Amino acid sequence: MEVEYQEDYIRNSRGVQLFTCRWLPFSSPKALVFLCHGYGMECSGFMRGCGIKLAFAGFAVFGIDYEGHGRSRGARCYIKKFENIIDDCIDFFKTICAQEEYRDKARFLYGESMGGAVALLLHKKDPSFWDGAVLVAPMCKISEKVKPHPLVVNLLTKVEEIIPKWKIVPTRDVIDSAFKDPIKREEIRSNKLIYQDKPRLKTALEMLRTSMSLEESLHEVTLPFFVLHGEADTVTDPEVSRVLYEKASSRDKTIKLYPGMWHGLTSGEPDENVEIVFADIITWLDKHTNERDHISSIHRPNHSLNNSVVSVAAAAAVLPEKVSRKPRTQWHGSYLCGLKGRRLQHHSAM
Repeated sequence: MEVEYQEDYIRNSRGVQLFTCRWLPFSSPKALVFLCHGYGMECSGFMRGCGIKLAFAGFAVFGIDYEGHGRSRGARCYIKKFENIIDDCIDFFKTICAQEEYRDKARFLYGESMGGAVALLLHKKDPSFWDGAVLVAPMCKISEKVKPHPLVVNLLTKVEEIIPKWKIVPTRDVIDSAFKDPIKREEIRSNKLIYQDKPRLKTALEMLRTSMSLEESLHEVTLPFFVLHGEADTVTDPEVSRVLYEKASSRDKTIKLYPGMWHGLTSGEPDENVEIVFADIITWLDKHTNERDHISSIHRPNHSLNNSVVSVAAAAAVLPEKVSRKPRTQWHGSYLCGLKGRRLQHHSAM
């Protein structure tokens, strides 16, 4: 079984050119999975393994580089308004869902790090639209250990409109602390589409405000979700995932903590750990696709889109791709993810 890879460019409502890509199984997909990448990251290279594994398991996978990220246009890693990211994702993802061949398929969000916040905000915009979400080390709450003092935030807020793009926010080298496998770490560092400079002032404040706002509204999360976190993550706090799990109103929610694993669960761990994580993700997606199909066969709301399924326990090796691509425009850029944390136990309500 091969995986087909495609890429394209679209324009957002502000006229900015954005890069999109997709990984497709050659048979009719079980369901649709929409990727929300982390801060400073991109889809075509960094999330390639994820796209291939999920497509090999039978899912159609769609990604978009946010404005200023990866191969999309815009000032490198400058987030003027976090809401712009949400609007661009909604426009692209819903355009896919409306296509004839996908109209009856179940649809899931998949968010890593800051992408977890993007996924939760997409759900908040239209709570009944999505069939579930996979959240990998999500940024949805600021750890008390790293939360900046209100006086510092107030001072920076006073100058954010004067010097919004200044790279003045100090940060450590997150790549060293996020990705355990040294070979994979260097591959990530050599990816020039990944932003590796200091965060811009307004970008940092937008991320801070978004995290704080999400923290206050976690009880509004109602969709089925599977949150995964490495217990040894020093970038985003595992406690953040515990709080999400405990406060969300979802009746169907699952949390799994991986002992000894770092922030980069799907891209920075040794291969055997990555396979464990993806086996869990695919098992969850399969189960919820099957359940969605069963409910659909009895009664389906007019606004919903569904699909059909085969259970797969693990999506292992990266398989050959058939690639149709346009010439690449590479940009030098920068990277950051989130915040730090404590220990959890496996807790499941599947």
